[in-house]
Amino acid sequence: MMNPQPTPRRNCSDTPEDEKSAASSGATSGRHSAFTALGFRGTLAALRQEIRALYTADEIPWIVGYSGGKDSTATLQLIWSAIAELPPDRRRKTIHVISTDTLVENPIVSAWVENSLRVMARNAEQAAMPVAPRLLRPKLEDSFWVNLIGRGYPAPRHKFRWCTERLKIAPSNTFITNIVSASGETILVLGIRKAESLRRAANMAKHEKGRVRHRLSPNARLPGSLIYTPIEDWSNDDVWRFLMQQPNPWGYDNRDLLDMYAGASADGECPLVVDDSTPSCGDSRFGCWVCTLVEQDRSMAAMIRNDEEKEWMLPLLEIRNALDFRTGKPEAQDHGGTDRHLRDFRRMNGAVQLMKSGREIPGPYTQGARSDWLSRLLTAQTHIRKNGPREVRDIRLISLEELQEIRRIWVLDKHELEDLLPGIYRDATGEDYPGCPLDDNLMLGAPEMQLLKDLCSDDRLHYELTRELLSITRQQHNNGRRAGLHRRFERAFKRHFFDDREDAIDRARQLASERQAIKEQRKQGLSQTRGPQPGLGIGNGDPSP
Repeated sequence: MMNPQPTPRRNCSDTPEDEKSAASSGATSGRHSAFTALGFRGTLAALRQEIRALYTADEIPWIVGYSGGKDSTATLQLIWSAIAELPPDRRRKTIHVISTDTLVENPIVSAWVENSLRVMARNAEQAAMPVAPRLLRPKLEDSFWVNLIGRGYPAPRHKFRWCTERLKIAPSNTFITNIVSASGETILVLGIRKAESLRRAANMAKHEKGRVRHRLSPNARLPGSLIYTPIEDWSNDDVWRFLMQQPNPWGYDNRDLLDMYAGASADGECPLVVDDSTPSCGDSRFGCWVCTLVEQDRSMAAMIRNDEEKEWMLPLLEIRNALDFRTGKPEAQDHGGTDRHLRDFRRMNGAVQLMKSGREIPGPYTQGARSDWLSRLLTAQTHIRKNGPREVRDIRLISLEELQEIRRIWVLDKHELEDLLPGIYRDATGEDYPGCPLDDNLMLGAPEMQLLKDLCSDDRLHYELTRELLSITRQQHNNGRRAGLHRRFERAFKRHFFDDREDAIDRARQLASERQAIKEQRKQGLSQTRGPQPGLGIGNGDPSP
């Protein structure tokens, strides 16, 4: 994505007092230290011995979750230094080091992690270490922008957290599942700690009860994998003390890591997410720059505030705040603090659904809103490339592959024959769209679409219906098969036959009222059937006079 530049180092000594002072830039530190009983060196020696014993006990491959943050770095350092003490012929098992890039990570952290993995791979080969770094990414159809700008999914919220599964859980779980399929079992090493939160401590304590081997907990979400958490009892201060006193074995400087943490106000990191009980990146120190699961991105805001060289990220923060309808923007407040004005009154399948209050449940972003998000994103990318420091001149906020998929969804799936994407790209970047053309047989020219729009005047639903019918006809003609054509036409009419939004909602309320009346009638009829039946003869079952 970009090449990170070394950040200025802080004056950090190797004394515990100075390290604790430096670590205070992170989360609240607990007073307990895992080094109390055996001392600093004794605790590390015991952990390394434990790691070597577990590693050499069987042929099960290891997978280390690495985010580039302090906890995963400390965990991987422990693993690396312990295995390095084994003779080369005993380092026979591969240690997969996986990191998930959501493609919308904080650019500073994303560049840091990507470069770290490159350095790690090079030094592992030179040192004959069985470490295999791997950067995982979501599938194209699961990417953030394909879903938000392409399909129109609204910005994630706690009641519709569609991003975590697609961007983080699926890539890592797919990799782990493949290793399990090939090897029968795997050991997943995570840098999670009980001191991170009460919820984390309770969750870890619950899994400890099911341990089948020393220090190995079962993974309920991923059968065939066992979880090993070597620094589970470490405090925040313990982690920083270890990182400041123990050199990084693959050649990175942990003081630069400390500088990156010091640039923001809160602590934590974006952990390897394997289930939805893991705190979202928005609740941790570094995460996705588009995250709307929290009220504000404190880490990015602090980076911009604390370092003039990072002011180039301001357009990203502005887009993130625009996506978040809760941030007090006047346009959001004008619509009751919601993003309803940006969303269709119909759901993704075209149905109009109501809440219990009778208000409609908003659907995906409208064509206008999706076009605006794409324009903002490309404009921000162009601005950063022109005005940012040298290391971000080639930054990509959205890939060409994502743009191609978004264009396909707009034109073929949503029947938006205007094909707006190339024009949006040209206006935002000043360059012609570099992507491959779509099938010309599926397209209508801009003049024809404008003529159709003029003929429909202000009747937007009539225009959308005609446009979709034309699109379906052209797609079906190219397929050479008529199967399903009438069904597609029927669905199109059901989506657009309303006079307007108000008419659609009124009809939905009327249908809901009718369904409720039928439900009440059935309930009453069932009650009468079960109770005494007046008017029926007792002896022979004939009706009484």
